Amino acid sequence: MNAVANQTSELLAELRTAVRAADAKGATAPVALDVAEQFGYADAFLILTGSVERNVQAISDSIEDALNESGVRTIRREGRESGRWVLLDFGDLIVHVFHQEERDFYQLERLWQDCPLIDTSDMIDTPAA
Repeated sequence: MNAVANQTSELLAELRTAVRAADAKGATAPVALDVAEQFGYADAFLILTGSVERNVQAISDSIEDALNESGVRTIRREGRESGRWVLLDFGDLIVHVFHQEERDFYQLERLWQDCPLIDTSDMIDTPAA
């Protein structure tokens, strides 16, 4: 895994679990950002896209279930009812599951473009730690 050096193995395991759970529900375009230096409340953002509202909800539910089962507690959940932008706060990891229109509009990747990327390309085929 070609991740940023200051990421802990626990955070990378959480990220891997979330990416795998999202992929299982058809999430697309995963982007993980190391926000630790610019954002004092979390170390990483995971940004994903769902095709329709129900898919966004299914992706967010799958991520939350998988992380909770691995012992990571959900601190906050916002937006699940609308299925347009679901925010899941797990402390060090914040997950944003977007409907495509919202992702295009808010462009979080552009807003946080100074943050280093965390490579997620090998997380789907790699067994979770």
